[in-house]
Amino acid sequence: MIRLQQIAEQFTSLGSAPQISPLGNGLINDTYLVTPSNGNRFVLQGLNGRVFPQPEQVIANLQRLNRHIGSQRAADVRLKIPVTLPTVAGSASYRDDSGQVWRALELIEPAESREYISNPAEASQVGFALAHFHKLCATLPAAELHDTLPGFHITPSYFETYRQRLAQPLQVTCDTAFNECRDFIDRMQQRIPVLEQAKQRGELRERVIHGDPKLNNFLFETGSDRIVSLIDLDTVKPGLVHYDIGDCLRSCCHNPSNNEFDLARCQTILESYLQEAGEFFTANDYDYLYPAIWLIPFELGLRFFSDYLDGNQYFKVSTPRQNLERAQALFVLCGSIERQKDLLEGLIARCKGG
Repeated sequence: MIRLQQIAEQFTSLGSAPQISPLGNGLINDTYLVTPSNGNRFVLQGLNGRVFPQPEQVIANLQRLNRHIGSQRAADVRLKIPVTLPTVAGSASYRDDSGQVWRALELIEPAESREYISNPAEASQVGFALAHFHKLCATLPAAELHDTLPGFHITPSYFETYRQRLAQPLQVTCDTAFNECRDFIDRMQQRIPVLEQAKQRGELRERVIHGDPKLNNFLFETGSDRIVSLIDLDTVKPGLVHYDIGDCLRSCCHNPSNNEFDLARCQTILESYLQEAGEFFTANDYDYLYPAIWLIPFELGLRFFSDYLDGNQYFKVSTPRQNLERAQALFVLCGSIERQKDLLEGLIARCKGG
């Protein structure tokens, strides 16, 4: 705790008896809520250098995003994006003695994150907020942002990494769960390049994406169904909006009790997204919606399984088999999505026609 206080004091005077507590349940960075005794609360975050080898670029991207959104008419902006708070010395970040880079962020409040959707109004707001974020970023050239995670959401690259790890001497047991995951990946490998091939053919183009729009990165107005902010912007970068849509639906429509995909909730989110997106969403974008809805959960399952093979080096785990169990759950979810393919494609066709 003393070390965290010393880091936090690089950004502001904390006064006597400050409070610093873990914030959120992210699997990558170290995130804390800092409550000074003599000032405003803020978020303190240590960036994971293994995941973000150039953390200053992550911070620069957020600053560029804030400048872009800040240049738009206030009446047209319905999401608040947290700003980076400078150090006492005027820098955008602080590097500690171990080399880890830390930053401070504005705390959006009063607001709350939620771990599950409890009603259709919340689902509708998620769809609106993601599309609104994409629209706000539509006039920001993606090339002006750093690619802070080269290869992020490039499923064929994850598959190649997986094959390389599988070819090495395994440090895990080849039990039933292992074989089920390996066999599922083998059966589905022909689908892996679908989005990248569409990008290469010019059918899909890169835009500014959030990169990690899971449910708890949307902040709701306290006691309300209205979303006021989209946070955890470390992964903002050039990419396909389909990555965001697929990941958002994975997070919001996954029933963890049985790993089924909630079609009704998906419909609410998609309809709201597409209504807000308007002409931003092209005919080709519609054509690749279903492939993205299936592929992104598969990709995350592939990444979890690969990390399990690699000794759990990337994602935080509480047990040695947690990444294996995460992969199993996502592959079951993919099966649920596949069984509802006709219904999903019918929904997408109606939205496109409407």
